[in-house]
Amino acid sequence: MQDLSAFFREAGTGPGVVCLHSNASSSSQWRGLMERLAPQFHVLAADSFGAGKSPAWPIDRQVALRDEVALLEPVFALAGEPMVLVGHSYGAAIALIATIVHPQRVRALALFEPTLFALVDAETPPPNAADGIRSAVAGAGVALDKGDPSEAARCFIDYWMGAGAWKHTPDARKGPIEGSMVNVRNWAHALLTEPTPLAAFAAMNIPVLYMTGKKSPESSLGVARLLTRTLPNVRVVEFDSLGHMGPVTHPEVVNDEICRFLKSL
Repeated sequence: MQDLSAFFREAGTGPGVVCLHSNASSSSQWRGLMERLAPQFHVLAADSFGAGKSPAWPIDRQVALRDEVALLEPVFALAGEPMVLVGHSYGAAIALIATIVHPQRVRALALFEPTLFALVDAETPPPNAADGIRSAVAGAGVALDKGDPSEAARCFIDYWMGAGAWKHTPDARKGPIEGSMVNVRNWAHALLTEPTPLAAFAAMNIPVLYMTGKKSPESSLGVARLLTRTLPNVRVVEFDSLGHMGPVTHPEVVNDEICRFLKSL
């Protein structure tokens, strides 16, 4: 890897908390949580490859989740040890792999539906619960090849948020999401080819808050079923009225749960 580092936002003083965002988003996703935690914690929210102000995805090779962890190394160093990782979707998957790579550095995890789809494929070969996301990525890829990033975004956002969600997305938000779609195949490759076996998470004996939305797609719920029965010290919270994008659509509800969890540590 080149000598690259992630862009990050920073607030507060105290024990370190690092927040990692979902696909088609950026570190700005966590502004509300940062404000709430800053009086008691040193909070850092980072952009992953190709998001916000972080470096673009390399064009000469495929990037894995461990490369995302390496990109975040300066952020983790600033957070100090032991830190808490907060993650949503792709960011939650990075948080899990960061804990596998640096187990001594992570005190606890607060996760909203990590999308480690490779676990689903390893447990049950396709057809399986990950077929929906494969189909959405394929549709988005076809649209990108035709030069239609808006249609690519529709495929992706409607999968995660329900049919018609893209149509009702505010125009101010559509531009950045359309721009992020260039990364959709990279996201899928990293999540569908991650080699860490499910058994590795059985040794992750730290407190884990695992949040899900009852209205979420089968792909992320399929991952949840596997991880919540494997992680040895996990507390599961299901939000009846939320879907996979709950931390974005209803941040206060999710942030309340994260704050309660951090206070319990």
